[in-house]
Amino acid sequence: MKTLIRTAATVAALATAAVACTSTTAGAPPKPRTSSLGAIRLVAYTGCDDLLSGLREHAAQRVTPYGFDNVMPLAYMEDSARSVTPNAKTSTPEHSTTNVHEAGVDEPDVVKTDGDRVITVKDGVLRIIDTATRKVTGSLKLTEGENGPGVPADLLVSGDRALVLMRGGDIMYKRMAGFAPPGDTRYVLVDLSGRPKVLSTIKPQGSYVDARMVGSTVRLVTRSQPDIAFPEFKEDVSEAERVQRNQAAVRQAPADAWLPKIEITDASGTVKKDSVKCERVSHPADYTGTSLLTVHTLDLAQGVTAAGTDPISLAADGDIVYGTGSSLYVASNPRWWMPVVISEPVVETPAATPSPGDAAPAVEPTPTSPPVSDTPTPSPEPTIPPEETEVHRFDIGSPGAPSYVASGKVPGRLLNQYSLSEYDGHLRVATTLTSPDGKNSSSAVYVLKADTMARTGEVGGLGEGERIYSVRFIGPVGYCVTFRQVDPLYTLDLRDAAAPKVTGELKITGYSAYLHPGAEGRLIGIGQEASEKGRTLGTQVSLFDVSDPAAPRRLSQLFQKDSGSAAEWDPHAFLYWPKTGLAVIPLSRQTESGGLVLKIDDSGVTKLGMIKHPGKDEYQAGIERALVIGDSIWTLSYDGIQVNDAATLAQQAWIPLR
Repeated sequence: MKTLIRTAATVAALATAAVACTSTTAGAPPKPRTSSLGAIRLVAYTGCDDLLSGLREHAAQRVTPYGFDNVMPLAYMEDSARSVTPNAKTSTPEHSTTNVHEAGVDEPDVVKTDGDRVITVKDGVLRIIDTATRKVTGSLKLTEGENGPGVPADLLVSGDRALVLMRGGDIMYKRMAGFAPPGDTRYVLVDLSGRPKVLSTIKPQGSYVDARMVGSTVRLVTRSQPDIAFPEFKEDVSEAERVQRNQAAVRQAPADAWLPKIEITDASGTVKKDSVKCERVSHPADYTGTSLLTVHTLDLAQGVTAAGTDPISLAADGDIVYGTGSSLYVASNPRWWMPVVISEPVVETPAATPSPGDAAPAVEPTPTSPPVSDTPTPSPEPTIPPEETEVHRFDIGSPGAPSYVASGKVPGRLLNQYSLSEYDGHLRVATTLTSPDGKNSSSAVYVLKADTMARTGEVGGLGEGERIYSVRFIGPVGYCVTFRQVDPLYTLDLRDAAAPKVTGELKITGYSAYLHPGAEGRLIGIGQEASEKGRTLGTQVSLFDVSDPAAPRRLSQLFQKDSGSAAEWDPHAFLYWPKTGLAVIPLSRQTESGGLVLKIDDSGVTKLGMIKHPGKDEYQAGIERALVIGDSIWTLSYDGIQVNDAATLAQQAWIPLR
């Protein structure tokens, strides 16, 4: 007997993983499962008995012979849009800040500056650099008893407080597996006012998804799975029995197995342990019970108060976070599905006579196994899960814990957080929908009411046979790039939420993987040039004239052969300084690595030069981030920070970080 196994696989630019889920008879074509799309009502549990009953039953329905499916979509590293921070005082130099999606909503990154200080975290060490003297004035090791190198971490900074978000472990493993080993996720609050010191350490259960900060208030999103010990099986136990026993384990698990735990250690070493309360867990009408999203709230100005991080949870999954000043959205992309053919031992009846080529002897039925029959019982055909994205909205407009608002579904999958945009009481969502056989695809933009997440309008048919490579919403206008062999740049009119429409289209070779607003009527694209057959040739920076939505056109293109830039997939790596038109992107090629410095004005893109860091190792000398502070460009690499004159690019200082 051959078995088709439904496999949930995380597929992204770098990795693919698969996990077995359900089985059927080979040769039976999988049937797509239909579902109702639109708003999903959120329901709060009335107490622990209600929570336990619901989570047990929903989770039991999702059990496989191997426990729960732990694979989770690979989160893209995304984020974008540099803003200028006004001078807090006359002596503070003008400076750039992290390139974020929405103005006023800060995003975690490896380096932050307030103009007077540059704060960075690398290999488990936080460092403070004075921008006047260009010297390290303070450092704090955050990985005592651990191997610091390789520990991924990001920062959020407000005044003299920094929150270090430490993921721990191998980042690719964490993202592919969908969870971090216990204790790996930590949020460390640090006082920067004098010699840096730890004020508190927060250890939530589960894996860190993302965070957003408005003012000094941070919302932290983690994902956890129920802590259930499934039985161990011998090799001869059938899949049916494995499922049955695993379901029994789920139905006997206490409520505590689902409720996310949190451990807070203060500066004195006192540890406080807590968990999310049953009445602070909600769920959509349709949910699996195999994962919970938890939102923690922390005001950096106040520190960890008696209420801890005031967590709330939702019985849902999620891997993409998007935030505005009043809303926090968490979206869960559909998992990649593919049938995989494997061989199983042949099951013989007692009357059968073994022959020399048989795979295995007859298997005796057990009291809990179905009896062996001469007539094979057909298994149900595999059901293809619908390719659709769930989006959950939280209201963060008031101090303290957020409140749930609603959830919705749209067909297809998101590219990253830039596929989401809230404007004028509506959420715009751009997705690509691929056919079950993978041969056909098309993209669309859906408009949902933010208060109910009910669909009000949509425009589809974008890039038939292609997928979305970049999206940018700017007010009532949207821009979408799809690609397979050529790059159609679509302009969208989204003023009428009930009737969004395509207003223009530009077809050129290559694609833009990141779109950034430039001067009035201008759009900057970072991506790859490509041949007419779709083969990528190297980094390109494009300037588009979008002043006429019906006729977008490319004004200028700068092409760097056989190269790539991290800014294509990580917008935090892109620096754009509107005051002078200065732009910096990391650039890597076989012969060199550094920061490509550009001038982007109203009419074109001009190369000014390359900033290179010392070191023979291209990885360690590769530039990760760039900042403008006063009249200088500060660039960060693995080995250190270099300061260059913004006008001449002459080196002014080198600050080693190792």
